[in-house]
Amino acid sequence: MQRKFASPRLRNPDGPLPRSGVPKVPRRPLDQPRSLLEFQRAFPDEAACADYMERIRWPDGFACPHCGVFGTPTRFVAKPAVLRCRECLKDTSLTAGTVMHATKQPLHVWFWAAYLVTTQTPGMSALQFQRQLGIGRYETAFQLLHKLRAGMVRPDKDRIGDEWAVEVDESFVGGRTKGKGRGNTDAPLVIAAVEVRERVHPKSGRRSVYAGRLRLRHIVSRERAECEEFVRDSIQPGSTVRTDGHNGYDHLPRLGYRHEALVLDGDAERIERHLPLVHIVFSNLKTWLRGTHHGVSGQHLQAYLNEYVFRFNRRFYPMTSFASVLGIGSVRSGPTYEGLYEGGYVHPNPERSRVSSAGRRKAAGQAAGLRSLRRAKGGR
Repeated sequence: MQRKFASPRLRNPDGPLPRSGVPKVPRRPLDQPRSLLEFQRAFPDEAACADYMERIRWPDGFACPHCGVFGTPTRFVAKPAVLRCRECLKDTSLTAGTVMHATKQPLHVWFWAAYLVTTQTPGMSALQFQRQLGIGRYETAFQLLHKLRAGMVRPDKDRIGDEWAVEVDESFVGGRTKGKGRGNTDAPLVIAAVEVRERVHPKSGRRSVYAGRLRLRHIVSRERAECEEFVRDSIQPGSTVRTDGHNGYDHLPRLGYRHEALVLDGDAERIERHLPLVHIVFSNLKTWLRGTHHGVSGQHLQAYLNEYVFRFNRRFYPMTSFASVLGIGSVRSGPTYEGLYEGGYVHPNPERSRVSSAGRRKAAGQAAGLRSLRRAKGGR
């Protein structure tokens, strides 16, 4: 029996979405919007956002995930993000399996959020994010931002290096701890690895090298297990690894790396000659955390490091990043409200395969202390 689509709630059931003169939203990275006006013209409403997501997830035409039948689905005016298979009559959400899963926010809010976060060079704080998008509660803006940061980590991220040398170093991210002597701090420790790439056409007055791909990780100590684990997970074996004189890297040659170590002793000339790029990365990272976010907690530091790495590695083509952030076509679960505020959510870091015993003990102690503090205050 043939079904009739006479309901006014259905939108053009026998054809594609009506575009009303709006240019077709591009799919290829080279055709992505290059300015704020182009982005606004490409995604003027919910229908345009839903059309884009549908064509990204099913470039060869809609295929029902329930029955596998190819064909034009039924679309609804009131629910642009829902597609109904004409064969099995089951609904499919365009946001399922992405960071927008089960969201109550409109699609165009997510698109604008992803665009602002990926294209703004200094990034965006949750308070500014709330004001720009007109979100009612700060907690909602905070959670939405962390969902986007979860989409900034590729599960299949490859290792850096290979033909390029890699600089590796660690640094404390934060100020001095009151009541403790010099050199004693509770500031989080971050380790970084950045490729050293040579310019094809170096210009006078500029460095002959520039920073390639970057990797960052929040670690709990400078012990050898933590440093070697980060190098194994982040850098391709056989690559040249440049470090300072820290003994945590002494066994890198046994792991298959060409190790170039140099004791720096705070000498500016040695730093400029041996590890110039990684120190610039740390300087910019600290400036960004202090200037844009006015400091972050150790609990969520890895999420901010993920955002910094994502935007740093795409700094030459930021306009093509918003689709990756939304997790379109990929499976990425974002954090829940309870997970963020109770400390149960672990921010994604696919490079980390193992954690040392000291790291596990310290991380567990920090999470337990945070939960006890929140319970004592009688709130979240």
